[in-house]
Amino acid sequence: MTASSAGRFSIVGVGPGDPELVTLKAARLIGEADVVAFHAGVRKSSHARRIAGDLVRPGTVEEELRYPVTTGTTEHPGGYDGAMADFYAACADRLAAHLEAGRHVVLLAEGDPLFYGSPMAMHDRLAERFETQVVPGVPAFAAATATAHTPLVRHTDVLTVLPGTLPEPELARRLADTQGAVVMKLGRTFPAVRRALEAAGRLEGAVYVERASMADERRLPVADVDPDTVPYFSLVVVPGDTAHRAPAPAPTAAAEPAAELLVVGLGPGPDGWLTPEAAEALAEVSHVVGYAPYVDRVPQRPGLQRHASGNTVELDRARFALDLALRGERIAVVSGGDAGVFGMAAAVFEAAEDPAYAGVAVRVLPGVSAVQAVAARAGAPVGGDFAVVSLSDRLKPWPVIERRLRAIAEADLVLAVYNPASRSRRDQLVAAQKTLLEVLPAERPVVVGRAVGRAEESLTVTTLGELDADTVDMSSLLIVGSSGTSVSRSGRVWTSRGVTPPR
Repeated sequence: MTASSAGRFSIVGVGPGDPELVTLKAARLIGEADVVAFHAGVRKSSHARRIAGDLVRPGTVEEELRYPVTTGTTEHPGGYDGAMADFYAACADRLAAHLEAGRHVVLLAEGDPLFYGSPMAMHDRLAERFETQVVPGVPAFAAATATAHTPLVRHTDVLTVLPGTLPEPELARRLADTQGAVVMKLGRTFPAVRRALEAAGRLEGAVYVERASMADERRLPVADVDPDTVPYFSLVVVPGDTAHRAPAPAPTAAAEPAAELLVVGLGPGPDGWLTPEAAEALAEVSHVVGYAPYVDRVPQRPGLQRHASGNTVELDRARFALDLALRGERIAVVSGGDAGVFGMAAAVFEAAEDPAYAGVAVRVLPGVSAVQAVAARAGAPVGGDFAVVSLSDRLKPWPVIERRLRAIAEADLVLAVYNPASRSRRDQLVAAQKTLLEVLPAERPVVVGRAVGRAEESLTVTTLGELDADTVDMSSLLIVGSSGTSVSRSGRVWTSRGVTPPR
């Protein structure tokens, strides 16, 4: 069937509840429709159809698409997802029959059609077959923000929209890491949402809005809400103004004695590899500063402010933390592994050389390093003398790295290689392998540890000649053996503590 002979499909947002918030375009299309379709809950009337009201012409064909299940409990052999997939397929067939007959079908959507809307499932199934348009509607969070009478975000604030169905720790983390936020899909999730807000330090100022724009709308502080009264048509507005930002003022603005700045090694990944000293420190500081993936590993709790940044701004990050310390704030700068091994400790000390930070004491708390973790998994490859080198040439030129690799090989040291490759650096490891092979035998043992300690961990024992650089990334660490390194019959790698004849 060609598009010209088929009907038109319009997915129309009718807003959050107040019929006066239906757009002029939506009203016109509803009035012109041959068929008006709408979803309805189990044993409930359609909210979208109620909003449309008298906009639907008498005599218009109406298709009620009633959900088979809404709570996730079902006897369908495919579970909730299977039941919903079958339901959406059946709905699409019903609407397609009208469209194939040349009718104009308008599907009503609460709020905005493409914002957590069931009509998206119809769009996915029908848009490529029939002429389709989507008419935006006022989303529920916009109406709730207006009801709350408070600006949601200003200037360069970041707005995050979150489903309340997220795991509580993840919800708390995201609430702490944004300025403005909207939390949707409440109902039974409300107690967990409230706890997450409290853990993120965002409970004060958060506004609960129920049935926004409707005659029975209600708003009150989240802290005052009775969890047993929360319906599905409710959400939480967290204004950006409630974010506990900590701008770093000029050092002369310090009103309190400078605090000690802690630089904390988090270990390679597992919680069990975080030292008790580091865990105690992280439980007491007010601010955590670091590269985003490392900051994410610090559990959110009330009173903790987290400041995440990218991977190439170490000095800026260190200065930011030092400025906070000048204000008397308790700060932890975090690194993966050991902060003193290609981590943030050196950057903090470099930034602290500025006389402006003379009053800030810096203390480094050690962590389990990546080379220790990989070595332990492999056996004891660094049981003898060893050297550690980063292949990243962002802070030092490649010829320097190459000279150091050659010197280590000629000195017959075990070599641990950090930062061997990344998405943008694929040639350095190949060049390093070539340089080492000019000095070392091709059969020299090599350990490749990837994401050691994490769920995706892998450990490969190979040789320098057989090393496949294409399998190595930034989650990997390499250990190249010395003449004293052996591989046991069981595949364990170990290096003699003494000097052995070269081989």
